Amino acid sequence: MAKAAGADELINYSDCSLKEEIKRLTGGNGADVIFDPVGGELFDQAVRGLAWNGRLLVVGFASGQIPQLAVNLTLLKGAAVVGVFWGAFAQRQPADNAANFEQLFAWHAEGRLKPLVSQTYALAEAGVAIEQLAQRKAVGKLVVAVKP
Repeated sequence: MAKAAGADELINYSDCSLKEEIKRLTGGNGADVIFDPVGGELFDQAVRGLAWNGRLLVVGFASGQIPQLAVNLTLLKGAAVVGVFWGAFAQRQPADNAANFEQLFAWHAEGRLKPLVSQTYALAEAGVAIEQLAQRKAVGKLVVAVKP
């Protein structure tokens, strides 16, 4: 699905060294930006896979393990690790949050953003939708609606 949506490259992090695969795909340069919703063991590999002046966006810890950062890696790469916590951002910067949503809705209206809704569930089936998420079987967004 990611490839169909425009991704240039895909990495199955469960069967390779993330750092080595990033290096291979970037000709040894490393990635400019890495979006990390997983954390855990992959975090260290992601930091090591950054390019000079790269940025690692920490979005969550789906692995359940909160990683520790060896800050010498950020020094050696001139890199930044940025926490991305939308809830706090929305609360602390409401005007910026509203502007971001205006832009997102404009891009959606223009057809530049096309979120994939793979399944819609009736409210009575909300548990099934949550189970699909828990088992990592969801592709795209799952919608729970009063009337699907």
